[in-house]
Amino acid sequence: MSTVNITGPEFKDTVHGDGITFVDFWATWCPPCRQMAPVVDEAAKQLEDVKFVKVDVDANPLSAAKYSVRSIPAFLVFRDGEVRHEFVGSRPKANFVEEVQKAAFPNA
Repeated sequence: MSTVNITGPEFKDTVHGDGITFVDFWATWCPPCRQMAPVVDEAAKQLEDVKFVKVDVDANPLSAAKYSVRSIPAFLVFRDGEVRHEFVGSRPKANFVEEVQKAAFPNA
């Protein structure tokens, strides 16, 4: 699966549905966000049971504010519309994938 960029109006319909959704809050001016972009894209291909979306905090400040995003990149994992896990900052791909897997599939 690939990542999808969404806007504020799409956020509720995309994230608050059934299943697992990973949200990457980012900005174009943020070097760590740009560093993590290929890692997030690769993880999206690897974790096919997780929907991956990206939200530009500059274009969608209300979505970022709703979830108290103060530092980016910020990552939130939703399960059935509720935040189950969040973490911030860049990290190696293996650590990133492990963090997403633990949050998305806690009983695995």
